[in-house]
Amino acid sequence: METREQIFDPLRKKRVALTPEERVRQFFITWLNRERKYPLALMASEYTIKYNSARYRCDIVCFNRELQPLVIVECKSPDVKLDNHVAEQISRYNMVLRVKYLIITNGAETYFCRYDDMAGRYEFTDDIPFYDQM
Repeated sequence: METREQIFDPLRKKRVALTPEERVRQFFITWLNRERKYPLALMASEYTIKYNSARYRCDIVCFNRELQPLVIVECKSPDVKLDNHVAEQISRYNMVLRVKYLIITNGAETYFCRYDDMAGRYEFTDDIPFYDQM
C-alpha cells in the first residue's frame, strides 16, 4: 500500500495529502501570512459556499476582523493554465462572498484583481495590500 506524502495545513489544523495543487495552496497561505501579514486565524482553506443549490469550495478566503470576507484565492496545480475557466470559477464564488480582491495562482503565475467601486468592475493590479491596509 502506497502512502502519499502529507503536509500540515495550519488553517484546517490537520495533515492533508501533498498534491501539486495543495503545494500551491500551502505556499500561498504562507506568503499571505509572512509577506502580507494576513493573520492565520482570519483565513480559511477549502471554505464551503452554496451557489444556486450547488456547493463549492474556495481554496482560500481571508476575512477582516469582523469576519467579513475580503479576499478569495483560487489555487491550481502548476500544470493548469490560468484561463477564462478559472476566472469564471472564482467569479462564481464571488457572487456569494462579494469580496474586494480576487487572486488566481498556479504557483508559476499569479493574477491579482481589485474591485473598482467607481467603475463597477474588477481590474488587474500588480499586488494586493498588506492586511492592515485593507
